[in-house]
Amino acid sequence: MFMSENSISAPDRLPTAIGLLGGGVIGGGWAARFMLNGVNVRLYDPAPNAVEGVRERLEKARRAFRKLTQVPLPPEGALTVVDSVAEAVRDVQFVQENVPENLELKQQLLAEACRASAAETLICSSTSMLQPSLLQARMPRPERLVVAHPFHPVYLVPLVELCAGERTAPESLSRAAEIFRAVGMHPLVVRKEIYGFIANRIQTAAWREALWLVHDGLATVQEIDDAVRYSFGLRRPVLGPILNYFVGSGETSMRAFMQKWGRGTKESSKLEAAPEYTEAFLTMLCEQADERAAAENMTVAEYQQMLDDGLVGVLQGLRSQNCGAGETLARWEQSLRSRISGR
Repeated sequence: MFMSENSISAPDRLPTAIGLLGGGVIGGGWAARFMLNGVNVRLYDPAPNAVEGVRERLEKARRAFRKLTQVPLPPEGALTVVDSVAEAVRDVQFVQENVPENLELKQQLLAEACRASAAETLICSSTSMLQPSLLQARMPRPERLVVAHPFHPVYLVPLVELCAGERTAPESLSRAAEIFRAVGMHPLVVRKEIYGFIANRIQTAAWREALWLVHDGLATVQEIDDAVRYSFGLRRPVLGPILNYFVGSGETSMRAFMQKWGRGTKESSKLEAAPEYTEAFLTMLCEQADERAAAENMTVAEYQQMLDDGLVGVLQGLRSQNCGAGETLARWEQSLRSRISGR
């Protein structure tokens, strides 16, 4: 497997400690991703059972990493629970904020973190839709803010979308990309501030179509999930949606493909907003989901473990072909070997 020197994550790009603001599903995933890469985590989350949740996700990540790679991991970073934002961001090189999607709350927390942290500390937000220029509005040093939008489970899914605000310094964006590569992720820079960024806009379009199919009585929850996971869902991890359509078209150029197939037909898509969440529609959707879980005799926790195991298998398969997220996995493993050898 060929890799250039520039493609290998250098150990010195890793922070020794990070501050984590919020320890929910995403925050816990970040804690696991960094701690299993040897980085100490200082966690602030006043919510009841937040720490317990982080530790549960950390254990899931340990289990997944044991299956994912045979390369020895570094000594695990320590988890320190603190009682304030100021304590969380003290003496750290990087801060990741993960509180709910409430602009007022995020602005307040990010401004407080900015005031309490060292001038060189990079601050990232896990927002999935809020624009960074809005998030940095109250920060005394807004040049340090970068949106770093991950995907669940954070400890396994490698994509992190990076987006700069109007006052973000270019070096902050570069530094964020270095850090995320060093913990085995694939940073994707979003060119402009857009609502929902890139991946969410694509997957939300498919989500709307799925809801309409259920709403109109054309397919069940089970049938929709099966339609995806037994067909184009298998191809997407290799080539992505656009190249998949082109490669499967039989055409020899993208222009020829688009001229023949690109327009499609309006009848093949609702091309509308999501259906109204009426009580009748919600009842139908929930009953179908419950029926599927009962038929498969699965709990939510068991589905989560199935997801982790399935992702491990997909990532390992892609690694064997050195493509997509498998290339990211191989690069991370090489960086782990470099850390062991001291290079």
